[in-house]
Amino acid sequence: MRIAMMVIRLIYAVPYYLFRMWWMGNHSTKEKTYEFVKYCVKRANDKGKVLIDVYGLENLPEKDGYVLFPNHQGMYDVMVFLDSCPRPFSFVVKKEVRNAPLVRIVVGCLHSLAIDRENLKQSLSVIKQMTIRVKNGENFLIFAEGTRSRMGNRMREMKGGSFKSAVNAKAPIVPCALIDCFKPFDEKSTKKTRVSVHYLKPLYYEEYKDMTTLEIAAEVKRRIEEVLFTVEA
Repeated sequence: MRIAMMVIRLIYAVPYYLFRMWWMGNHSTKEKTYEFVKYCVKRANDKGKVLIDVYGLENLPEKDGYVLFPNHQGMYDVMVFLDSCPRPFSFVVKKEVRNAPLVRIVVGCLHSLAIDRENLKQSLSVIKQMTIRVKNGENFLIFAEGTRSRMGNRMREMKGGSFKSAVNAKAPIVPCALIDCFKPFDEKSTKKTRVSVHYLKPLYYEEYKDMTTLEIAAEVKRRIEEVLFTVEA
């Protein structure tokens, strides 16, 4: 219902936004493309009556080439980061999600990656591509739970394999706590709603180099849950 409201209230601008995203993704710099996507998302949030509280931007590493690892609550999650993160990033989505028309254009213009978790060869290819790009100074967002939790502000286990690209690139890992982000798109309501994102202190390679990916996943989950539990309390 909220997606429909966003589209209807921006119906005059949506065709231009989509064409402009497609064009910029092929002809403009990533910084300018990202700024335009950010502008579109902020407009959509305004028309969709979604308010975002942002905490911890000072925790983002000073240099690019890091990976954001949030909990995964709903279809709205990526929009929180597109609205709040000041630095360009690409993201990894499931192959099925990429087929949605609006998502496909955003994925394309930000040069994001689609992963088929049922295809080991394709998954390894995505991990390799992401590793190379992070080494070259690009930022990425990936949902290590693999799918939406569907449990409100509670988490599923994070998959160790999701951390391989960050480990292989020796990149900073930034845990991110999303709160109430299941509400905008997963609840049947168009009332004003508030969500929040907490950018937590990163784990640098020197901190996690002797840990397995499963141990890293558990530590990232622990840090995120500390915030979730504090909020619930």
